[in-house]
Amino acid sequence: MTDEPEKLDLRSHDIAEDKRQELLRLFPEIRTEGGKLDIERLKLALGESVDVGKERYGMIWPGKADCFKTIQMPSLATLRPCPEESVNFDRTENCIIEGDNLEVLKLLQKSYLGRIKMIYIDPPYNTGNDFIYPDNYSESLQTYLEYTGQVDAEGKKFSTNAETDGRFHSKWLNMMYPRLYLARNLLREDGVIFITVDNQEVDNLKKVGHEVFGEENFVSGIVWQKKASPANDAKWFSSDHDYVIVYARNKDVWRPNGLDRSEAQTAYYKNPDNDSRGDWNSATYTCNKSRLERPNLYYPITNPHTNQEVWPKETAVWKYAKGISDQHQKEKRLYWGVDGNAQFPRIKLYLAEMDKVVPRSIWGYADVGHTQEATNELRAFLGDTGFDTPKPSRLVKRMLEITGNEDDETLVLDFFAGSGTTAHAVLDLNKQDGGNRKFILVQLPEPTGRKDYSTIADITEERVRRVIKRLNEEDTGKLDLEGAKSQDRGFKVFKLSESSFKPWNAEVPQEAGALEKQLDLHVDHIRDERTADDLLYELLLKSGYPLTAPIEVLQLAGKQVHSVAGGVFFVCLERDLTLELIRAMADKKPERVVCLDEGFAGNDQLKANAVQIFKTKGVTSFKTV
Repeated sequence: MTDEPEKLDLRSHDIAEDKRQELLRLFPEIRTEGGKLDIERLKLALGESVDVGKERYGMIWPGKADCFKTIQMPSLATLRPCPEESVNFDRTENCIIEGDNLEVLKLLQKSYLGRIKMIYIDPPYNTGNDFIYPDNYSESLQTYLEYTGQVDAEGKKFSTNAETDGRFHSKWLNMMYPRLYLARNLLREDGVIFITVDNQEVDNLKKVGHEVFGEENFVSGIVWQKKASPANDAKWFSSDHDYVIVYARNKDVWRPNGLDRSEAQTAYYKNPDNDSRGDWNSATYTCNKSRLERPNLYYPITNPHTNQEVWPKETAVWKYAKGISDQHQKEKRLYWGVDGNAQFPRIKLYLAEMDKVVPRSIWGYADVGHTQEATNELRAFLGDTGFDTPKPSRLVKRMLEITGNEDDETLVLDFFAGSGTTAHAVLDLNKQDGGNRKFILVQLPEPTGRKDYSTIADITEERVRRVIKRLNEEDTGKLDLEGAKSQDRGFKVFKLSESSFKPWNAEVPQEAGALEKQLDLHVDHIRDERTADDLLYELLLKSGYPLTAPIEVLQLAGKQVHSVAGGVFFVCLERDLTLELIRAMADKKPERVVCLDEGFAGNDQLKANAVQIFKTKGVTSFKTV
């Protein structure tokens, strides 16, 4: 530390700077005198690994370069807490955020980098009438503020993407690419993302997904049977399915959980030969490899019923090596048919050893629900909302079941939250298996034109409130005979807004009036009507702490100090700092401290003393804002 505290950076995480620093760490020789990167030196350092040709495989569309500019543009926005619209605000670790998800994803980069276990999104399918996006997405925050009436509108709006537009698919890609890029950063190493999409954009989505997540991390394209009955008025085919596209953050690390066996699957297991090991089913003992491909798998097996040697086909050899096959023979796991005279043996698979089944790539509506079920589910809580594209909670439950386990504090993100299906699924499944999953939902407050639910975000929040109410009512009067831990049935509401702190603008015209206005902002730089909680949660977010970090209010030297994450981080919002308060905070030995700059009231000596006191007590970071 110097004699001056650092200024807290109120921008969101600078992703481009991270990548620059990583390149400089790996290749220090590419640094130029001006501190920039010399790409020609990088090419020399990498040698033949660099593809310098103009013709290469990849996906290009109008506006792709602007996507990277958008990703690299830090956000100066904040998320304002709304306790009055929340449920159990002080205790819950779930969040519902109203705002443009591009801006929100930027704001989450510092606090949730590498922390999300599962992402599920149901983005607009680009049908021509359901696609909401900022017309000028490079000014996302300003557009959003105008859209929600937080500042005077100057003609900017959110609108639909008409098929008659010459860049119909490009606009959809421009919307999706930066959001997926930012979302990937939030995933844990063992994280996974599920994306529902229809035929309209599934090809483009996979191409973008391959680029963002890596083709090697593509897991599956699941077919979801979304309709229980055909649409007989269809012009060509009844569209009975959608897709669920799945990417892992790292496919070598993530593995799906097995699923519980259904009654129909269990019914296949019988015990026709009274095997003492119980019910069993059988599987083929050959594979699709030839004798030339797998010569070690081409050998005879003796049928114990006929004492005849049986050889596999030369085009379909045995599935197991001879040593394993001998063990199967010894354990009497080979089944030769009812009369013992089958042409080839089959391997017995015992029900007692097969309690889980591997997830399949076709999900039928009987297992995960269909669109009409989703509509009925929403109506049961809210009546007719006019929201016509919900997903069934059973569909999201299936994703949750194969992603984490009930003992893991799985954090789930849905940044196209819609009617709140993801939160519904998390809360229901937690009750079902005693899990501890948490959710973060993000939804644009898109107007509905209704009086009861004026925005889709209102639908999101009210549905989750009523799901919680129903679950609590179901538990009323029940005895806790097993000592089950209490479940998190609540959510904090936050709303996207401009920063509570007025930024210094170094680009104002160098004339007296403009500079005088900037100096006034520097003196009184907190926006009107911003509460202490508004400031606190912005400082948490900009300092890299999650929105649900535990906060304790301490009374030190007659002043209030917010102690975050068990005392690791102190936030002091007092406008009248004293030497006694500085010493009292330092004695608690937090790792980091943030104070309001105006709290020093221009007392440079007090500020310099604070720097030295914190340094003496081992505080590693002291910043002001």
